[in-house]
Amino acid sequence: MDNTYKIILSGGGTGGHIYPAVAVAEALQRLLGDRAELLFVGAEGKMEMEKVPALGYRIVGLPVAGLQRRLTASNLLLPFKVAKSIGRARRVIREFGADIVVGFGGYASAPVLWSAQRMGIPTLIQEQNSYAGVTNKILAARADRICTAYEGMERFFPAPKILLTGNPLRGRFSAEGIDRTEAAAHFGLDPAKPILLVVGGSLGTRTLNNMMKAWVDRLTAEGRVQVIWQTGKFYEREMTEYMASRSSAGIWRGAFIDRMDLAYAAADAVISRSGAGTVSELCLVGKPVIFVPSPNVAEDHQTKNARALSDKGAAMLIADDRAADEVIPAAMDLLGDEARRTGMARNIRSLGIGDSADRVAAEIIKLIERK
Repeated sequence: MDNTYKIILSGGGTGGHIYPAVAVAEALQRLLGDRAELLFVGAEGKMEMEKVPALGYRIVGLPVAGLQRRLTASNLLLPFKVAKSIGRARRVIREFGADIVVGFGGYASAPVLWSAQRMGIPTLIQEQNSYAGVTNKILAARADRICTAYEGMERFFPAPKILLTGNPLRGRFSAEGIDRTEAAAHFGLDPAKPILLVVGGSLGTRTLNNMMKAWVDRLTAEGRVQVIWQTGKFYEREMTEYMASRSSAGIWRGAFIDRMDLAYAAADAVISRSGAGTVSELCLVGKPVIFVPSPNVAEDHQTKNARALSDKGAAMLIADDRAADEVIPAAMDLLGDEARRTGMARNIRSLGIGDSADRVAAEIIKLIERK
């Protein structure tokens, strides 16, 4: 074998699949330097085809598509797209000369992993959630290694193949090193008063925005708590118009938070969805959190992610349909109970794995060298 490690990374459709793959790519470059030759494989027309090249990586698209839950013409075409994708995947693997194929979930990764397994090429799967995705469950039997973010994944995967690595994250998140006073000042807030972070992802979350609309007048009138409120790009115009005639005293509001490390450092408690990446970030920064899982995700995996933490006293869980009435009162109680916040922070921090991307990258290198 020459000195080059030729690695295909595949997954996509959402940032939850794309950014862990990019984090591992960055770790591979740190560990291997110029010896790392990387190729991403995604689904044509999906966000990875734009996001990955913007970060400086080469990507090839396959015509694969997901199964729609209702009867549509696209479902009838699905077998033809899958067959075409498998043929193209085999050609990509062969022409690239892949030493290994690494899958991060989503239907985009299925054809290339399936093909690699039948071509005798090592494969590694990284599962972000506490409830395994369909693609990863199907492909697990022939995978050489399965890297997970949660314990207890033996109910989905062969136990001897599992390695607990945590979720690969881009950037550095830590409970240490950032001064809370400086972090609060970044958002124009008073560090002497409690700060609540409300975050619903880059596009935003209607449930959390409606919750804030129902409570913002009371919060600003009472002035006991300040809020960093990320509204999301999709809802920015609506939220701007809604707040135009209202007081925003003690409220920082924006479509996007470009310094999440500062937002976490400033916050005394967090209200959030429970996607895999967000859960992993919160474990590393060690913040008490109230999770409001999205009900609009495959196999309700956000509820399962949140429950994996709430069962260990590391988070609170409130269902989406109860958020408007219950979340802000629960957050106010939490902010007033320092002992409980301290306990939750300690418990959630104990679940964090800070070097996850390096752990997955090291396992990839080990599989190649074993071959």
